[in-house]
Amino acid sequence: MTTQQVDFLGPDLLDRTFVECSALGFQSVLTTVLAAACYLLWRRHRGEYFLTWSAAWSIYVLRLACMSAFLVRRDLVWLFLHQAFTGVSALLLLAAALQLARGFRLRPWHAVGVPLSVLWAWITIYGTDNMLVGGIVATLSLSAITIGTGVVLWQARRVVSPGAAQVLSIVFIVWGLHHLDYPLLRAFGAAVLYGVFADVVFLFAIGLGMLFMVLGAERQRLAARSAELEQLTRLMLRVQEDERRRIAQELHDEAGQVLTAVKIELELDGRKEAGALVGRALSQVRDLSNLLRPSVLDDLGLVAALRALVDDFAARTRIEVRLDIDGVGRRLPPDVDVVIYRVVQEALTNVARHANASEARVRVTVGAGKMQVTVEDNGQGATAHATPHMGWLGMRERVTAVGGQLSIGPADGQGLRVHADIPLAEPA
Repeated sequence: MTTQQVDFLGPDLLDRTFVECSALGFQSVLTTVLAAACYLLWRRHRGEYFLTWSAAWSIYVLRLACMSAFLVRRDLVWLFLHQAFTGVSALLLLAAALQLARGFRLRPWHAVGVPLSVLWAWITIYGTDNMLVGGIVATLSLSAITIGTGVVLWQARRVVSPGAAQVLSIVFIVWGLHHLDYPLLRAFGAAVLYGVFADVVFLFAIGLGMLFMVLGAERQRLAARSAELEQLTRLMLRVQEDERRRIAQELHDEAGQVLTAVKIELELDGRKEAGALVGRALSQVRDLSNLLRPSVLDDLGLVAALRALVDDFAARTRIEVRLDIDGVGRRLPPDVDVVIYRVVQEALTNVARHANASEARVRVTVGAGKMQVTVEDNGQGATAHATPHMGWLGMRERVTAVGGQLSIGPADGQGLRVHADIPLAEPA
């Protein structure tokens, strides 16, 4: 078939050509933005499929430019180039889908798809006497590749966000079915505005699917990072408790025994005043050891440790504390023991420091597979604790580390209420 040109364009044809080229220009701008976005995503995430998508959409822009040139010049060479760029961009979109879903790697020999696309375009435009037959063959090939891309993207649900993969898959499948109207409605540049409108809708949907995919990947990355931080927090708290236990044991066994021996020697020598000073130092060492890690928690369990904590707190601060323990009749996991003890210890410490209270109540109950710990006071309430501090943050981290929840708010009457729900099952 020879090259055909239109030497004269009437006013109506010129107006229609201008409108159609303007629509193609808008589609080119949209596609260029999509190509640039894919390139930036490749620079950030280093997913090879983003780079392949960027190349595919860039070539798609060249396809649109060739169609515009054909509408103006009516020279079949532009239609030939349009077909060639169409084939290359379709193959690149399929390659990107394979990279995403199956880890496909592009090799140098895959470049054979370029000359095959050129040959396919030449046969379609120049190699057949019946343009309708050539158009149908080209349309079926393009539709099959596009639908195949959608099928491959459906398989990518195992790799990326299922919702994003489904959106992209459905869009490409419908787009592939839409290609089947080329021989009927859009042969040789006819119905350009209809084609541009449909393609713009598909491009918007593809961009939306890619956005969902990126957001899903970021959400998965954030969830993995949060899980790592939670695991790190649990390990740090465990190491902290082990270190406290070691230091408390050293103070009790070494420093405590030495000070006890010195006190006995001084009292035997009649130096009672010096012995009293050593006794005071010994008492402070024991208090420090008990604050670091009460031995009664390891030896006698949580109930005895809480009673000793409340009695000691009431004696030191002259704040009346009522302790209610219900259902704690068995040995709990060590991590849960420590968390409950530390929550009560920190809550009572803040009552003494900030609440200006005269009474406090501690309730520890078991029910529905979880421990419920509540500490209330009759002090100044939440206004005394307006600014969170390390104690509150540490308390929250401890409770979260064992899969529990901590809430801090006003008590039923007056004062502050600290409540923790701690599951009895060990977190995964």
